[in-house]
Amino acid sequence: MRFDILTIFPGFFEAPFKQSILGKAIEKGLIKIGVHNIRDFALDKHKTTDDSPYGGGDGMVMKAEPIVTGVESIKTNFNPDAKVILTTPQGKRFDQQMASELAVSKGLVIICGRYEGVDERVKELAVDMEISVGDYILSGGEMPAMIIVDAVSRLIPGVLGSDISAKDDSFSPAGVSPSGVYPGLLEYPQYTRPESFRGFKVPEILLSGNHQEIKKWRRLESIKRTCEKRPDLLERAGLTEEERRQLGMRN
Repeated sequence: MRFDILTIFPGFFEAPFKQSILGKAIEKGLIKIGVHNIRDFALDKHKTTDDSPYGGGDGMVMKAEPIVTGVESIKTNFNPDAKVILTTPQGKRFDQQMASELAVSKGLVIICGRYEGVDERVKELAVDMEISVGDYILSGGEMPAMIIVDAVSRLIPGVLGSDISAKDDSFSPAGVSPSGVYPGLLEYPQYTRPESFRGFKVPEILLSGNHQEIKKWRRLESIKRTCEKRPDLLERAGLTEEERRQLGMRN
């Protein structure tokens, strides 16, 4: 899958995309990431990408011409079928379900917003989807673009060491995964060696070798953790009557 990012700060992405899972996925040819400087598509000799807003007001607005021209250039030269995304606080909230939907796209072009926003004509002429990564304000769309690329890339076959890992992640769509763990819930507690550390021991069930009971324990712990920290997620978790009884929940 190919990702193309339009930004006025291309250097922002140099190190992160060379690290860890993304770096290995690029080396294997599972994903491609192109970073494009919006200034390269500016029409004047000063490479201007922003200007003061019509009607007055504080701050600057990103110009339509270089962004729209940049999108058109990327589609012509790399991927005519790519979905174009604008990162903006006004967009639809990004979540795991959206990441799953984007992972089957034929490619993504991500426009990194800046300043007071972008000229409205960018949305009308070039954007398919507006995305927000949360109800807070960042200095620009570069971090949201990285979040989108990372979350979507994890769902591309072969990017993770095991495709089951992505299906078991917290916030994954509900349903039984191949490992027997139920996605849609926060992940159960994880432990590794040593068995005892500063008086805290690994739960005996995880040392038992009884994989069926371990699966039951993990699911119940996931439900407990979700109930404590994110009860809003329980509605789609498909709890059984027995699980509700164990947690003291009413129907």
